[in-house]
Amino acid sequence: MEWYLPLIWAGVIGTAVALYVILDGFDLGLGLLFPFTRSESERDQIVRTIAPFWDGNETWLVLGGGGLFVAFPWAYAVIMPAFYIPVITMLLALVFRGVAFEFRHIAKSSKKYWNFAFWAGSLVATLSQGFVLGGLIQGVKVENRAFAGGAFDWATPFALVCALGLTAGYGLLGATWLMMKAEGPVAERARGQAKVMLAAVMILMGIVSLWTPLAFERIAERWFSTPNIFLLWPVPVAAVLLAWATWHWLDAGRDVLPFFASVGLFFLGYFGLVISSFPYLVPPSLTVWDTAAHPSSQIFMLVGTLIMLPIILTYTAYSYWLFRGKVPEGQGYH
Repeated sequence: MEWYLPLIWAGVIGTAVALYVILDGFDLGLGLLFPFTRSESERDQIVRTIAPFWDGNETWLVLGGGGLFVAFPWAYAVIMPAFYIPVITMLLALVFRGVAFEFRHIAKSSKKYWNFAFWAGSLVATLSQGFVLGGLIQGVKVENRAFAGGAFDWATPFALVCALGLTAGYGLLGATWLMMKAEGPVAERARGQAKVMLAAVMILMGIVSLWTPLAFERIAERWFSTPNIFLLWPVPVAAVLLAWATWHWLDAGRDVLPFFASVGLFFLGYFGLVISSFPYLVPPSLTVWDTAAHPSSQIFMLVGTLIMLPIILTYTAYSYWLFRGKVPEGQGYH
């Protein structure tokens, strides 16, 4: 087997997951902030900031899931049974949320119910993603390359902390997005919300960072063995410094920098998870090479992916550039 093909596919899927978490993360975060608005016009303004983007943001979820099925079918066959409940719950919540996004625009007497559906769909989808994340970090029981655990193995206190941390993180992305893209009371209130979410993110990130090496020996060995400890210490230090910078920029009234700093925090957290788990795609037993498809299948799909990926990236970048600028109160993009 060509040893490099699984690494390429791991990079493609990892990139797709990272882009999904960032791009769909901030619009899920806006849904989480819906209950803290004070009027229907404020909720409309929030929705208008993401109206041109939110459908395209979920493209990366499709690429990540489809790429896993194509390039690592053994991993897909283990992960899906292990997380059927949170994955199906997440997908149904995203559908529910998408319907609410469209229907609240035309609804009159029932608009408050669609607002609730938009918030609830965002919350349930976020928590489901967090439980999947926590379940993967703690490990999946595998025997003979098949899932051998129970339907609720993912439902643990550790996974709950991960789910709460992801919820706070998405809320932080949503609040800093509003500071960057909205005007008026919505943006002003988002600044205070961002501080609360940032504090929650750092507390929960700290808990997870301490919990993982204490509970999982393989992660402790990865981070604290030599020479790894000397090579990896800049990652948590960078996260702390970036969080401090984010708080400073929030205090200083900056509109754009806090959002990109929040994105940086997510990337540092994501990088930390990669360090903790790679090359295991199904921790702690199946690596990217153990679960890879036949090289001919990987090459065939990689050709199409390498053609389409630049097109998707170009379109995404163009749409964000085209709809740049702030959304004033009572107005949208023209």
